[in-house]
Amino acid sequence: MKKAIDKIEAEVFVVDNNSIDGSMDYIQPKFPWAKFILNPKNEGFSKANNLALAEAKAKFILFLNPDTIVAEDSFEKCITFLKSHPEVGSVGVKMIDGHGNYLKESKRGFPTPWASFCKLSGLTALFPWTKLFASYYLGYLNEKENQEIDVVSGAFMFIRKDIINKTGGFDEQFFMYGEDIDLSFRIQQAGHKNYYLAETTIIHFKGESTKKDYKNVKLFYTAMILFARKHFSSHSGFLIVLQAGIWLRGMLSAINFLFLKKRSDKKIGTLKIYLTGDKESKIALEKILSAKGISIEKNEEHANTTIFCEGTTFSFKEIIHTCCKTSKSFAIGFHGSNSGYFVKSIKKKYTSIIKPSESSFFPSFLQNL
Repeated sequence: MKKAIDKIEAEVFVVDNNSIDGSMDYIQPKFPWAKFILNPKNEGFSKANNLALAEAKAKFILFLNPDTIVAEDSFEKCITFLKSHPEVGSVGVKMIDGHGNYLKESKRGFPTPWASFCKLSGLTALFPWTKLFASYYLGYLNEKENQEIDVVSGAFMFIRKDIINKTGGFDEQFFMYGEDIDLSFRIQQAGHKNYYLAETTIIHFKGESTKKDYKNVKLFYTAMILFARKHFSSHSGFLIVLQAGIWLRGMLSAINFLFLKKRSDKKIGTLKIYLTGDKESKIALEKILSAKGISIEKNEEHANTTIFCEGTTFSFKEIIHTCCKTSKSFAIGFHGSNSGYFVKSIKKKYTSIIKPSESSFFPSFLQNL
C-alpha cells in the first residue's frame, strides 16, 4: 500500500468494526500515516466505508479490502484510465487469490433473475464460458483485456468522487455482501460505465477473515434478495426461487464446511519454507525465521511453502506477475521488506503452525513472526 501511493497525493483511512483481537493496538503504531476510525460496534461493511467516505477529500476514492496486496503502480493505472475515459465512473482490476488463481469475482454481471437462476442451479459452474449461462461472472469475456462490466468488486473499487456525490455511497441496508452490486447498479443508472481493468493485478486473500459456514452463505443470498427487492421488485417468482436457494445452498455449505474442516485437520503439516526474491529481504527474513527455530529449505522441491520476498530488486508487481504464472502445487507466502511477518493463505494442503506471543496480532491469514 505505502509504495503504491508514493508517487501520488493520497490519504488512507482504516476503519475498524470493533475488533476484539488486539489488532488495532498492533497496527496503529506501525502505520502512523494512516487515519484510523474505530467503531464501538460492528455495524457492517457499508456503514464502515461510508464513515471514511464522509471524511475523504480526494477526487478519486478507492474502497479496498484489508486482505489485499497491490502492485506499486495499481493506483496510478486506475487514475490514468479514469482520467482518459470520462464516461467511466468506476474501475475494478484483475484479482488473484493467495495461490495465484484468477478470481472470477474480478468481473461480474448483475444478479438478474436469469443470472441468479443459472448460478443457483449450477448451470454457471457447468458452462462457465457461455454467454447464455455464465452472465453472473461474465465468463465469456477475456480476463486479459479491459472490458466494460456491470459489477465492480468492493474488494477493489476505484470511483470518481463526483460520481459518488451523485449516487451516494454504499447502501447501509446491506450489512455485508451485495453493497458493491447495488452501488455499481446506481453508477450505471446515473449514466456512467463500470470497467474491468486487466492492466494491473492485485492479490486478494478472498474470505480469509470470514467463516465459510451457513451463516455467511445466508448473508450472501439475503443480500441478493435485498438487491432483487430493491431493483427487480416486479419479479415475485424470482424472490421465491432465491429464498429456496438460500436454504439449499445453506445446507450444502454446512455439509461441505464440515467435510473440508475434517479433511484440512488431517492435512496440517510442518512448515517447510523456501525463500525467493530480493536478496537482502531474504537474508532479513531468514534471520527472523532462524531465531524462531525454523529452518529454510535450500531446494524448492523439498519445501511445501514458497515465500516471495519483496525488496529493491523484486517488487510486489513482479511477485504478483510471477504468481500468475507459477505452479499451484505448493503454498505461497509474501514478505514485505523491513517487516517482521509474511502473509499466506491458510486454504491449502499445508498449513503452517507458528504460534505468536499472546500480545501479537494473529489473524487467520497472517503468519506473525
